[in-house]
Amino acid sequence: MDTKAFRGALGRFPTGVCLITVDDPQSGPLALTANSFASVSLDPALVLWSVQNDSEHFREYTACENFGVSVLGADQMDLSNYYATKHQHSIIADQFEFDAFGVPLLRDAQATFSCRIDALHPGGDHHIIVGEVIDFSAREGAPLVFFGGAYDGLQSQGEGGSR
Repeated sequence: MDTKAFRGALGRFPTGVCLITVDDPQSGPLALTANSFASVSLDPALVLWSVQNDSEHFREYTACENFGVSVLGADQMDLSNYYATKHQHSIIADQFEFDAFGVPLLRDAQATFSCRIDALHPGGDHHIIVGEVIDFSAREGAPLVFFGGAYDGLQSQGEGGSR
């Protein structure tokens, strides 16, 4: 299979962009950019995301008890780029607040989810991390979207969009 063409075909599916966060006892508070976030179940409340097996912080994200998800807004592209860069995963403290479970969550995110690891599944060159949502928040605004290898945006319902 032509992996470049396969990746291009996958890029035809627009996704949201989020930061996945953890506070590791050895490495400290970390964030990485992901677009693999998805909902799994409403009851129980479960979400998932996937981490590359060769990620520089694979251990931190697969061995943690809790992690956070911060959904980025259209005006947060710079944050997405920053935390997508190798060796730039230590959080910038004034951009985050810690939840009741000790997980850093991005201030002014479109939505945040505090999660407890429920399951970890190997899947090819990634591991799929399923989390039970133990707290969440949301606000109005336009999301940051990734499509065709580039950022894009959508209007939120409160800003003229429709459902």
